[in-house]
Amino acid sequence: MARVWECAGLRWVAGGPVLEWGGGRRSALPWGKRVAFAVPGDGVRTCVGARGHACPRGVAVPGRSTGARCEECARLDRAHSVAADTLADDPRPYRVYLAWFGPGLVKVGITASERGPARLLEQGAVCFSWLGTGPLMAARRTEELLRAALGVPDRIAYAQKRAVRSALPGTRAARAAEVRELHARAVALAGWPETLRREPCEVADHVRTFGLEGVPEACGEVGELVPGGAVDGELVAAAGPDLHLAVAGLGVVVLDTRLMTGWALGPVAVPPASGTRTVPVRPFRQPRDLEREQEQDGLF
Repeated sequence: MARVWECAGLRWVAGGPVLEWGGGRRSALPWGKRVAFAVPGDGVRTCVGARGHACPRGVAVPGRSTGARCEECARLDRAHSVAADTLADDPRPYRVYLAWFGPGLVKVGITASERGPARLLEQGAVCFSWLGTGPLMAARRTEELLRAALGVPDRIAYAQKRAVRSALPGTRAARAAEVRELHARAVALAGWPETLRREPCEVADHVRTFGLEGVPEACGEVGELVPGGAVDGELVAAAGPDLHLAVAGLGVVVLDTRLMTGWALGPVAVPPASGTRTVPVRPFRQPRDLEREQEQDGLF
């Protein structure tokens, strides 16, 4: 019987993106690496649990779910997140940021200072700048202030990010323009909490980090993994949880690695020289047609 692996998701580390697997194993993902795996024909996707604990009921979850959690585990996971405002006594400093994902797609958010830019890499932010640093609740109040005053959201659907990723401006200055303009407006606003220190605009650009320079436009995205399905392609770029894979005979396809969690995955049984694609691939949905989605983040 072929060995199977349980994917724990994609992480960004100092050396770039890695896939994590049950048992603590990691697979580095350098550009050009072949990414190939299969879902057993009798495979069932099960809930990944919450906060490091297995789902007590082992509930089956839909293939299209990016969270891979049942309702009970999803509630438990969110209840202990910063976004739930249940950690008001967290003593760590937090940073408020502006993140840009493409033309017209800017959001405001917060992250623990100790995490550095990790949260921005995980979200697939093409560029970003810090706005301020201070206690958690001051950072949260500032986030709400900026959302209302600047008209920017605190969440952007991954489908929207993918839809504009192939049309990014070609220069760092052009990509940074919206962030610089909004940063100037933000720091000029009255009403910032006294305990939050404003920070200067210093735009970090992740185009090279993500490998997006000169990458062919993606033709679509994997909609879900299915029993008996397989993915086989060459890694050409990665942004957030997304892998951009060059699939022979098709072109570049985006795989959201969150779709891999909850499955027991195995090697492609007979790797064809030309590559294979037996999972559903759909064209990118246009931004105007997208609903805002809830965001939750070896074998080869």
